[in-house]
Amino acid sequence: MTNILAVRKKAERLSREALYDIIRAPLITEKATALSEKNQVAFKVAMTATKPEIKVAVETLFGVKVVGVNTLVQKGKAKRFKGRLGQRSDIKKAFVQLAEGQSIDLTAKLA
Repeated sequence: MTNILAVRKKAERLSREALYDIIRAPLITEKATALSEKNQVAFKVAMTATKPEIKVAVETLFGVKVVGVNTLVQKGKAKRFKGRLGQRSDIKKAFVQLAEGQSIDLTAKLA
């Protein structure tokens, strides 16, 4: 339990630039937009980002209350590029559950 608190305190001291390194981009897909009905938002995040860091980053950048964070790593597929075998990069996704009545407008510009 103390380890979780230490990680959370470390994440709270991150600079704004470090927060943007954690939250890379919003996921704009049909499934991700359907999650907005359930008060959830999906983001691409850094592979090294932890759940407490993601929670602090979203709360700080967007000014919302986060209830929970679920993450997954989507493994890169082997694809052919101009006849040669290549590999797509792995992607880490975070599904963030917002508190009741909270929302994030992803179309608005962040300052």
